[in-house]
Amino acid sequence: MLDNEAEGAIPPVGKGVKAESTGKGNKGVPLPSKSTSPAVGKARAVKPNRRSEETINSILQSTEEVVLRSGADRISILDVCKLAGVSRGTFYRYFSSQEDLLDTFSRHKRDNFHQIMVNTIGVVEDPEARLNALINFIDDYLEESRAQRLLMVAPEYALGFFRRIFHDSILRFQDTLDIVFDDWDARLGVKLDRELICEMIIRYVLSEILVPENTGRRLLPARVKRLVASLITGSTSRTRR
Repeated sequence: MLDNEAEGAIPPVGKGVKAESTGKGNKGVPLPSKSTSPAVGKARAVKPNRRSEETINSILQSTEEVVLRSGADRISILDVCKLAGVSRGTFYRYFSSQEDLLDTFSRHKRDNFHQIMVNTIGVVEDPEARLNALINFIDDYLEESRAQRLLMVAPEYALGFFRRIFHDSILRFQDTLDIVFDDWDARLGVKLDRELICEMIIRYVLSEILVPENTGRRLLPARVKRLVASLITGSTSRTRR
């Protein structure tokens, strides 16, 4: 999943430097990594400072543009450097290889998406309002996402990433909706299958990316609410049998 996102500054990353994302932007989903295998070679650890944060931020933003334009298989470090306005020597201070760059970018986009979700939804303390906030978050993401473009230029790359983050996203959604599930459990007098409900919500989001609704997404919030209601009813029926 990929988005049109104004990234904030992030600390330097690469082999030997821990990846961490901060910053704000539109809802987005992380760009997939070409490979989960360790990068070849080893980049030098760089002490964090404002200039290095800005440099890495520029490199990652440029990586997104190059991948969307050329695809993941044909990404060129030289093109990334030109777009970011940095030399190859500067690039290799932070990233050991193309694989290291893509893997770091993948983690950054994933973590940034989840952090924005938590910052947007986690502050809402009313259970029903938090559920509505999540639905609106999903709606905004699908409106602004560039994931469909990624599927066009690098389908195998994108699908592999969806598989990679799928279970992690289920856990993040469960944590975000904890007060919603607590409220439903108390009102219904049963223990709902939280993992299943979150899994179905995420599968619905993926289906909207893979097979978008031809008539538009005007009814998406209502559809997600109906989906959740159906899952709750089904969980209640199974529990009471």
